[in-house]
Amino acid sequence: MHIVVVGLSHKTAPVELREKLSFDEDSLEDALHHLTAYKHLNEGVILSTCNRTEVYAVCDDIKMGTEDVRQFLVDFCGLKVSKLSKHLYYHDSVEAAHHLYRVVSSLDSMVVGEAQVLGQVKNSYSHAFEAGVTNVVFNRLFRDALKVGKKVRTETDIGESAVSISYAAVELAKKVFEDLEGRTVMVLGAGEMSELTAMHLVESGAKSVLVSNRTYERAVELAERFGGKAVTFNAMLNHMVDADIVISSTGAPHFILSRKDVSQVMHKRRGKPIFFIDIAVPRDIDPKVNKIDNAYLYDIDDLQAVVDANKAERNREGQRAELIIDREVEDFVAWLNSLEVVPAIAELKKKAEAIRAAETLKSLNKLEDLSDKDKNIINALTTVIVNKLLHEPIVQAKKCAGKREGYLYIESLRYLFGLEETTQSKVQKLKKPMVPNKDSEEREQRAK
Repeated sequence: MHIVVVGLSHKTAPVELREKLSFDEDSLEDALHHLTAYKHLNEGVILSTCNRTEVYAVCDDIKMGTEDVRQFLVDFCGLKVSKLSKHLYYHDSVEAAHHLYRVVSSLDSMVVGEAQVLGQVKNSYSHAFEAGVTNVVFNRLFRDALKVGKKVRTETDIGESAVSISYAAVELAKKVFEDLEGRTVMVLGAGEMSELTAMHLVESGAKSVLVSNRTYERAVELAERFGGKAVTFNAMLNHMVDADIVISSTGAPHFILSRKDVSQVMHKRRGKPIFFIDIAVPRDIDPKVNKIDNAYLYDIDDLQAVVDANKAERNREGQRAELIIDREVEDFVAWLNSLEVVPAIAELKKKAEAIRAAETLKSLNKLEDLSDKDKNIINALTTVIVNKLLHEPIVQAKKCAGKREGYLYIESLRYLFGLEETTQSKVQKLKKPMVPNKDSEEREQRAK
């Protein structure tokens, strides 16, 4: 039994290609059954998000299994192998498990530390389990992976620091006001970044949103999304008196807020603080505003510095996460290898005993006038010889099973003693997928 992963992501493929390899939930069950119908594939899970599509499979041969998965993707998207292959990456065995653990821990995400991927992996595994295309290996692997993802988030601070401009603005706003509950946000300009920042501020507790834009209709449109109020651009200073946080991103070629403008606003507010977020390039707000008491101005460079510092912090937490993953991968690999070593040893003993019994019987038939006692002594002697010869290989096989590359030793044992045929018959038994059972408790026991 081998685990393989074939996939593409934001790191290897443009969005136009990722779109073609996207699986929606309505077609996922059919896709999973189509996947496991390939000759060398025994179990399967498809992970499909906006940034990646990955196919996980348990197969009886790494090379053939990988080719089957790749052909499945080619058949699905209708592209030529030559066009698709250059965007694909491949993992197998230990590295396949390690890759999954990194994915579910968000170490392989576009934004390290993002929380959505944990739920996406859980959903993908649930679909495969319900479709009956997972068995012993993937039921253990994916449940362990989900536990690892949760462990990384609870034992590290990988998801704590803001690593986007909009989130960094919220983080700084919280430092100015401590609590954003009940605060009023004013948006100058109706660009995407302004909208995103305003959304995060509202989600963090801001009470109301004022929107001012040179095109009033656009201001009305954006204000409606937040249940806020649109104001004309000429009247923005009058309404700014009510704002605690001002986000500006107009695209104007010059300052739209001068020091004099803000001084007048602050005077009417009687010195109550305002947090200005200038995310425009070129800047919308005169830097001299920062010299006004209780006026806190941050531009795009200030926010980027916060983002960079937070990314560095997440990378440090990522190193802690990698240590957790390494330990958990070793535990899984030891378990996976134990699945191979026990039947391999049993098959070895069975084959050795069959040879011993047959050869002993041949010899006894050639020897005349042997008493039953003599025959028993010879039988006991040949049994002891075989057991002593097998003792050391069996002991070492058990030791090796717990190592990172233990499966290689088990495969060697099978090859050296000619046990491959038995392996294939065992794989064919696993080939038949579990049929979903309505009794969830019974299914849980079968999965274990």
